[in-house]
Amino acid sequence: MVAKGTFGSMGGAERDMIRVLPALNEIFEVKMATIQPSIELEEVCARNKIPLILPKKNWEMGSGSISTILDSDRSTASAAWATCEGLQEALAGADALHLASGDGSLPLIDHLTDELRVHLLMHEPHRGLYEDTLHRTVDGSPKRNPRLSRLLLSRARRRDRGLIGKLTSRENSKISGNSSFSAKRTKEVYGVNAGVLWPCVDTSEFPQDSSDDVENPFDGNGEYVVCIGRATWAKGTWEAISMLSGTGLSLAHVGGGEEVAIERIKSHAHDCGVELWVAPRLDSPELVSLMRSSTAIISMAHRESFGLTPIEAFSVGTPAIFVDEGGFKDTIVDGENGRLVSRDDIAAWHGALKEAKDESIRNKWIMAGRSRLKELDLSPKAHARRLFSILS
Repeated sequence: MVAKGTFGSMGGAERDMIRVLPALNEIFEVKMATIQPSIELEEVCARNKIPLILPKKNWEMGSGSISTILDSDRSTASAAWATCEGLQEALAGADALHLASGDGSLPLIDHLTDELRVHLLMHEPHRGLYEDTLHRTVDGSPKRNPRLSRLLLSRARRRDRGLIGKLTSRENSKISGNSSFSAKRTKEVYGVNAGVLWPCVDTSEFPQDSSDDVENPFDGNGEYVVCIGRATWAKGTWEAISMLSGTGLSLAHVGGGEEVAIERIKSHAHDCGVELWVAPRLDSPELVSLMRSSTAIISMAHRESFGLTPIEAFSVGTPAIFVDEGGFKDTIVDGENGRLVSRDDIAAWHGALKEAKDESIRNKWIMAGRSRLKELDLSPKAHARRLFSILS
């Protein structure tokens, strides 16, 4: 049994799970369960004849501060799991459960039998409960008094830790982070020693060969860099725009965001003299074409747990220039296959962008990036083999 609470956002965690399902189905007889599916999940399950277990009504996260403070999602998600037809029978017949963390995921623990072997893939401890990046507006200003936020969320933190404690008290359970950084954060937040199960990249989805590329969707002017992720402070969107001031490079921002956030980054880009092109979530062929024609892929995300974008850049053959934080350190070796740059060293960022335009340096990074993919063996099949080893 493979399970994850939500797929609606179709971010990196969701794409990674969908990417690996066919490989898992070659080793195991897989059944998939979720309380909020996506079209992409439904398609891959149908294509690979993987039974998909769903609730009577798709679960939706609560909205607003009151819902967060009361931690109502904990109860409503558990109730949604209870309505999934065939879930209890599937769990009873399963050799193991592979559960990916995320919104709505952990309440599935309420419904597990004592004997079931369970592996939790911890992308990251709930960021809204244990750090302040999600409690800031797109420009980094606090949405409310930080001390008040921590106080109001104390009940939700206790309940979150309670679910992890309920899992780790089981005889047959194991937790893996999706990077060295997320494993470290799991230890800091929950006091649990976690292993590491890296995400994967499908080189057929992000191919080296450009002969089948679709038309580049970018309709801006001149050279540009690509930043992927919703326009939030956590993803470093505001800081990326600030950093690009004076470089002459445009920013292609992929992932959209809330209307207010998009309007604010457009205004900020204008003030910084940076041309900004904003796209919602793109399908893989369009994203590949956009990435391949760019000067570099960049990110100033705060404490990113792993980050699929660097390995996707390696696969396509585009320089990766990322902030020297979080899970980016698992894949990028500074100066060898890209750059890891201190957040506040703007001169170093500008220098790295100039390096990305140098043909000899660019080619060196591209070759080393592809070698890094082979060295770490980040294919879906390797991911499936590693999970089999963990469950064994």
